[in-house]
Amino acid sequence: MIGQRCAVTATVALLLFAPSLAMACEPMPIGKDAARIDGQNFVLVWRVEPAPLRLGEFFAVLVSACERSAQRVSRLKIDATMPAHNHGMNYLPTISADGSGTFTARGLLLHMPGRWEFAFDVASEAAREQLRVNVDLK
Repeated sequence: MIGQRCAVTATVALLLFAPSLAMACEPMPIGKDAARIDGQNFVLVWRVEPAPLRLGEFFAVLVSACERSAQRVSRLKIDATMPAHNHGMNYLPTISADGSGTFTARGLLLHMPGRWEFAFDVASEAAREQLRVNVDLK
């Protein structure tokens, strides 16, 4: 009797908490120096390569993203702008995806020192969100 009661309790608990488990996502790890951004619909981790960023040198951004509702991330765009100067980069990055929510953007270059804002435009079939982070380049 006690064993049956425990099994029923565990089943009820699983049914009650299953929706919240489906809403959780954890991006794939991409290295110890990765930074995390938690958005309303998406979670992403990102890092630059090579690190640290250097003025006037090309770099890549590695990104791993997942959607909280467990949809596959199908698209990522990355841009960087200097809000104080009202301009962006002089180059457009090329982005490749491995199909599991991990992306690599190559060909980014920050040509001026100061505060840059990185914008990650993340999308799945169900949602789209723009996540932003500021980066100071000396």
